[in-house]
Amino acid sequence: MEQRVLILAPFGRDADVIAEVLHKDQRDCVTCGDAQVLAESLDAGAGSALIAEEALADGHAARLFDWLEQQPAWSDFPFILLAGSRIVHRSARGLEVLERLGNVVVLERPLNSETLRRAVASALRARARQYESRRHLAERIEAQAALVQLNDSLESRITERTQELASANNRLMMEIHERAKVQAVLVQSQKMEALGQLTGGIAHDFNNLLNVIMVNAELIARVGADERIRGMAATVKRATERGAKLTGQLLTFSRNSNLDLKAVDVIALLQGMRDIITVSLGSGIGYTNNFESDELWTQADANQLELAVLNLAINARDAMPGGGQLSIRARKRAAPDQTLADGDYVVIEVTDTGAGVPPDVVSRVFDPFFTTKPIGKGTGLGLSQVYGIARQAGGTARLFSEEGAGTTVEIWLPLRDRVASRAAQASDAETQAVGEKRVLVIEDDAEVRAMLVESLKMLGYDVTEAADGHAGLKRLQNDNPDLLMVDFAMPGMNGIDVIAEARKMRKDLPVILATGYADVDISGLAVERCSILRKPFQLDDLARTVRLGLAA
Repeated sequence: MEQRVLILAPFGRDADVIAEVLHKDQRDCVTCGDAQVLAESLDAGAGSALIAEEALADGHAARLFDWLEQQPAWSDFPFILLAGSRIVHRSARGLEVLERLGNVVVLERPLNSETLRRAVASALRARARQYESRRHLAERIEAQAALVQLNDSLESRITERTQELASANNRLMMEIHERAKVQAVLVQSQKMEALGQLTGGIAHDFNNLLNVIMVNAELIARVGADERIRGMAATVKRATERGAKLTGQLLTFSRNSNLDLKAVDVIALLQGMRDIITVSLGSGIGYTNNFESDELWTQADANQLELAVLNLAINARDAMPGGGQLSIRARKRAAPDQTLADGDYVVIEVTDTGAGVPPDVVSRVFDPFFTTKPIGKGTGLGLSQVYGIARQAGGTARLFSEEGAGTTVEIWLPLRDRVASRAAQASDAETQAVGEKRVLVIEDDAEVRAMLVESLKMLGYDVTEAADGHAGLKRLQNDNPDLLMVDFAMPGMNGIDVIAEARKMRKDLPVILATGYADVDISGLAVERCSILRKPFQLDDLARTVRLGLAA
């Protein structure tokens, strides 16, 4: 279609003659009846057009001129205009037609066939170059479009990659931050573990010293006749009891024991913690207690409960750097909602006048490792431990706070009936432990061993002694005692090792394990008739434990 030659010569036989000449060059010729048909043929595609000048007269070429004005920028369609005989002066109308045709070659008739053929060949070559230019332009436009698309795709990929890198960087920074927090917690945990081991060892030796002082003060008070000396001994005993109490409370930080749920009087426990809480708060913070009754009993691990209350007191202190007021209240309340089983509960309320907790943080305060303190200032385990201790005892923990108005933390524990004192429970068993009994004491500390031997002899027992586990086992075979009292921490064989060997010799032998450590657990021994005597102990504790052991 693009190589067709259009012929517009409506008068005479010119069209036929021209077509016949061009057919010799294998040209595809299309004869058009008027300018309208010519314009329509141009829309379909052509290489050149031969037009007799008279066919454009009288305004018949308007449709053709419209097509020429609308042709694309790459197109400059070639025309061959067949003029009449030689024209000396062309009219204004004729000049206008030539101007509007644009790319036109004028041939005067009569035509030479060769001239016609050359003119047509030249016009077709020019049109072919235009079509080639169109193809190159289309390819260039397509290439530019592809380039634009590639550029857009590249920019999109760069944006996506940048976002991925930013996301990866954010994840990396979060992981680094989390790792720093975990590392800080690990370091703090290692420090606490080392502190616990150190404190446990020191406490054992310190408890041995306190035990010697305490029991000897009791012995002096019992055997002394001078009231002044007995008063001094009582003063020494009271001071020793305070030291033993303080040691036991400090060990709650390093204790790593199994949960030991027993009946606990919350009021007595909080009153007993007053000294250590006061010391922990410092002089800038006032401390008050408010108890609605003399006794409130629950089932809990007393040591863990002490740790929970002490943690809350220390958190309150940190929230009041400029000073303030801490109040601990204990009262009985019914279950407030479905989160707790129906019934009555003992509620310990710890209230401070500190800065308070932001609303967006309140829901996360009991999460493990969550803390608002700087790295190195807290592990984020304090409140989670409080919550865990309360849940293990069958209760829960709650926090209420308002920024600038302070914080209240509540520990809810199930209320239980009052429990009779240990002395009353053991009175019947003690009366059964009568008659002369033999006790073997195995203790590596000479002063503690001497104190135990002297105390047991004063209580009316026949006592033999040994300085270590191996010597004690030999004496066990020879002395055949009714009761074995052995220290926990000894070189070579510790107390548990000695008990295990002693059970092989005497399966039914009652045993008392004396220890200054806070976290000794005999549950793994899987033996009966074995009890623990915590150091430092009073003479009455020693007497009661021995009687219970013999009567078991």
